[in-house]
Amino acid sequence: MKTYYDQRAPEYDDVWLGTGRFAERNRPEWAEERERLIRLLRELPSARTLDVACGTGFLTRFLPGEIVALDQSESMLRLARGRVPSANFVRADVPPLPFEDGAFDRLFTSFFYGHLQAGEREAFVAEARRVARELIVVDAAPGVGGERDEWQERTLDDGSRWRVYKRYFSPETLTRELGGGKTLHAGRHFVAVRA
Repeated sequence: MKTYYDQRAPEYDDVWLGTGRFAERNRPEWAEERERLIRLLRELPSARTLDVACGTGFLTRFLPGEIVALDQSESMLRLARGRVPSANFVRADVPPLPFEDGAFDRLFTSFFYGHLQAGEREAFVAEARRVARELIVVDAAPGVGGERDEWQERTLDDGSRWRVYKRYFSPETLTRELGGGKTLHAGRHFVAVRA
């Protein structure tokens, strides 16, 4: 997975923008839902925020307040630094999180939690709660396939193929796994929960 995301960095935003391999995909209401998610993030109260698995910084740039962005991929961080120059960046594998207890007001993560397998998710939530009072998780909605976890084969633009674990969450399941909270967004493509 680490090598996959390092190599995927230059084409990662194609998912968000509907370009590259995603240009021909039928994703009804994708752009509208993406814009609703961006508005939701912009409207959050300003906070000292840790963005875990920030990727290219596509969503990081919409988080209000002082931002520390973390990713395990140097390729992703290089792109994120260019997109969000005001943030501080940290390269690390998680969990554990390399920060002191209570170091942040908010921990935000998008499309990371669903790549963690059982056991890893529990460890991540414990670490998130250790370093921040508030946790916001954005991940993939189950869509027509329903809640599921699966190993997917993904192909990059260079033709390389990778096996990636992915879990899809209903708002209720995600809220339960986070130990309670409030659904901020429940759409066709995304789920966002604040715990």
